[in-house]
Amino acid sequence: MPIAEDPAPRPSEEPKDGKDPFADLVLDEEFVRGAAVKEQAGRTRMLAARWQHTPPVDPGGRRSVNDGPRPAKRFRRGRRPVDPWGNPRPRRAPEWRTPLFVVLAVALVLAALNVDGLRSWYSTRFGDGSGARAVPSVAPETGRPTTAPPPVDPEQPTVDRPWAGSPAAGWPTGIEVFGPDPSTVTRIGVFGADQVAAQVELVKRYLAAANLDPRTVAGGRPEAALALLGSEDRADAEKALANPSRNDDPLTWFSRFDARDAIPVGEVYRVQGSISVEGDGKRGVLVHTDFTYVYPLRPGPDAARRATAAKPSLSPRPPQDPAPGGNGTAKPVGLVTRVGDVPGDTWTTRTVVRRAETFRFHDPAKFPVERDRLYLERRLSESGNSECGVYDGSYHPQFDQFAAAQAPNPNQSGPTSDPYDRRGELTADGPCGTVSRS
Repeated sequence: MPIAEDPAPRPSEEPKDGKDPFADLVLDEEFVRGAAVKEQAGRTRMLAARWQHTPPVDPGGRRSVNDGPRPAKRFRRGRRPVDPWGNPRPRRAPEWRTPLFVVLAVALVLAALNVDGLRSWYSTRFGDGSGARAVPSVAPETGRPTTAPPPVDPEQPTVDRPWAGSPAAGWPTGIEVFGPDPSTVTRIGVFGADQVAAQVELVKRYLAAANLDPRTVAGGRPEAALALLGSEDRADAEKALANPSRNDDPLTWFSRFDARDAIPVGEVYRVQGSISVEGDGKRGVLVHTDFTYVYPLRPGPDAARRATAAKPSLSPRPPQDPAPGGNGTAKPVGLVTRVGDVPGDTWTTRTVVRRAETFRFHDPAKFPVERDRLYLERRLSESGNSECGVYDGSYHPQFDQFAAAQAPNPNQSGPTSDPYDRRGELTADGPCGTVSRS
């Protein structure tokens, strides 16, 4: 094997003075760094000697800075790559996983930043994960319905899903969307179109304060609703609140629950109904309202004890007594006792209240009236899923988790009805029956 020669041969002459020229030489780092000639590695000398006779051959597939620019590709296709030995390399499939992972990561981050929005989007399109699709939104009524609400997949409502299994899930949540279009209101009696529209808005304010105000529904005093009543009606309502009885029942005026027995879930309730306007024949205005209110509720601390308590018998009402309206009660659908509920999975129920009320606006030239006050001409109400024979000023719903221990109610003898069915007229004093759903 040839060996490369030294780049600079050593001098063969002997020193003239006989002194070794390398005697005082110190081979330190400074000497090495300052050397003018550097010794090549053994492999470098070997390859240099070999390539003097047999230059290396480029196997292809590799480029150096001396190769110049790449040749232009024709039709966007280049040469097939080869390995160092000149063999064609197998083509790799396009890498699709990396872009997909990036898109999924971005989607997960956005979903984490808006969990509620993602849940709402999913529920609207695919349901709530229980197999039942979301209930579509229902527009406010424009007249008395001719059919009952369609059946909904029966599901047990919970604190997290208080509207599960209810046709009211798609109902509006406020009174303001109801009523005649202000642009269609015309002059009635002595009142101009603007005055009639203002009267309708006053009625809406009262209905919201009496039936949808969270403080009122939770058992608080309905101050906002009382402030809108005329002096006589307000006195009657305050008497009923102060001393609830069968003849003076505040539930014929307001929707209220006792927190010891039933606690409202959230502060949003569902409502469906209609408002109509007509003349009273004395140059005044009558505003007719017919609404159904639905309240989701969870058990209070005394709910289990109340469920097992004996129910008092309801004596017949004397014929001369005014009827405050019926109080139907619900029959639990499933007689299953559930133990160990956590707050989010605690079973809830719903109470359904329907009210038909007529408000009169008198001609101020003929009758003494208070400005911006309401006068009730008629009021009827009934409730579904509330204990019969109790007149303490609060609704008392029944809960499925206590159904197995539920004490029988001797007053519950009427027919079964759908509390969401709004086709019929309310009666003055309906029998205490059961409801098919709540």
